[in-house]
Amino acid sequence: MPDEDKKTKQPRSHDPRSHDPRSHDPSSHDPRSQDPRSHDPRSHDPRSHDLGVLTHSDGAGGARMVDVGSKQHSTRYARAVATVRLSAKGVEVLAQKKAEKGNVLATAQLAGIMAAKRTSELIPLCHSLPLSQVALSLELDESKASVTIEARCRTFAQTGVEMEALTAVAVAGLTVYDMLKSVDRAMRITDIRLLEKSGGASGSWNLD
Repeated sequence: MPDEDKKTKQPRSHDPRSHDPRSHDPSSHDPRSQDPRSHDPRSHDPRSHDLGVLTHSDGAGGARMVDVGSKQHSTRYARAVATVRLSAKGVEVLAQKKAEKGNVLATAQLAGIMAAKRTSELIPLCHSLPLSQVALSLELDESKASVTIEARCRTFAQTGVEMEALTAVAVAGLTVYDMLKSVDRAMRITDIRLLEKSGGASGSWNLD
């Protein structure tokens, strides 16, 4: 009988977790559960507001328009360029101003300016910006059989004008094609690219 009494009074120490207050909380063994940001990989990534993240994509991979409401207004500037490559016949008609539709470069210049102002209607997730300047230049280089198109855009807003500058040169190039396609269907619109931008939290950038 004494032996039986000793057995009944022994503590139940066979489960080591019985003395650990965390044992009833499975999440306590997961260090990530202590940080509410741990389930968002971007929260630890300093590039989350930089070029490392696709800001127009939501967490599920869908498209979204970025909310720029909390950003500061600042002067934004962007410069873009494109090239239209011509055949010998296209160069001749353009140089001698013999295009049936009229002044090719002047028409393309206006088209590019108009396009910059309508960028948000052409590119779905772009914001509508109050442009303070759109300057477009087109130059024929007969030796290279090409037209160089350059656009410079400026605004005072909460987001940049890169897309406006790029849209301007792209549409100007398409207009050159339209004006000359009756004599040169082999024209190529190439090298559409951003050369520089400034303003905003990301600061200045240039291609060189």
